[in-house]
Amino acid sequence: MTLAQSSFGNGDFLLWMFEFFLFVIWFWLLFMVFSDLFRDHETSGWAKTLWIILVIVLPYLGVFIYLIARGRGMAERGLKQQQAMKQQMDAQIRSAVGTGMSPTDQIAQAKSLLDTGTITQAEFDVLKAKALAS
Repeated sequence: MTLAQSSFGNGDFLLWMFEFFLFVIWFWLLFMVFSDLFRDHETSGWAKTLWIILVIVLPYLGVFIYLIARGRGMAERGLKQQQAMKQQMDAQIRSAVGTGMSPTDQIAQAKSLLDTGTITQAEFDVLKAKALAS
């Protein structure tokens, strides 16, 4: 067989599929680690930089070390983010539907949104004025 005639057998195809699978998994793991790093507000910028360097310099080993060291926190941070998003969506739905709450309840709810930083002072003032007008 000459160099111009190369064969691509079943074994080569399976090996290629395995390598492609590892490549896709690698990007998925990178996405998960980076999103967790930037979601975590308690970790300093220097620590985040060191984790990123470790993950880039030692690709799979860095990701595995990250998962071992911070894996439990990843789930907790993801859960907190989902809960915050659900609370914001529920608040928007309630404000759009107009749940028939008393003006006092509406102002108290707007105040709690202001205290958590979900809305600004200007938005709070608008909600308060709407509640008092109704």
